[in-house]
Amino acid sequence: MLYLVVCAAGPAEDIDELVDLLIADGWRVCMIVSPTAALWLDRAALEGKTGYLVRVEWRMPGDPEPHPPADVVLAVPVTFNTVTKWALGINDTLALGILNESLGADLPIFAFPHVKAELAAHPAYAGRVAVLRAAGVVVVDGNVLNPVLGPDRWGLVIEALRSAR
Repeated sequence: MLYLVVCAAGPAEDIDELVDLLIADGWRVCMIVSPTAALWLDRAALEGKTGYLVRVEWRMPGDPEPHPPADVVLAVPVTFNTVTKWALGINDTLALGILNESLGADLPIFAFPHVKAELAAHPAYAGRVAVLRAAGVVVVDGNVLNPVLGPDRWGLVIEALRSAR
């Protein structure tokens, strides 16, 4: 079971391509998306592909958990905002809550940032990435999600995940 946490960065617009590849690679996929990313996505179509609710909001007390437990977590694309908040333990969205809980559960976590060069140069960014790495998160360097790579960019994500199996 793979939790796919999607944040509001350009590659999110093509996340359905990654979902197809993950399913073809044998993963059952549950999606958790940031509130802004949710506005960009066809959640009904993604729910049809995965068979699971695409979650954006916290569930109400007493409501059943809509997703089975995860074996691995994939954050792609992950933004500057999410990286910095996540490293500080801020839990103000469900997406961050899932990432924070997954760290505490000692699950394998892969993060693929999609961050502008100007934001990556911000003094807080490198330190926050270091905090996540020290906690065991595999943070993939570089601009792997560059749109110039087209659908091939998702193959790099799949290869990283195969190491978790």
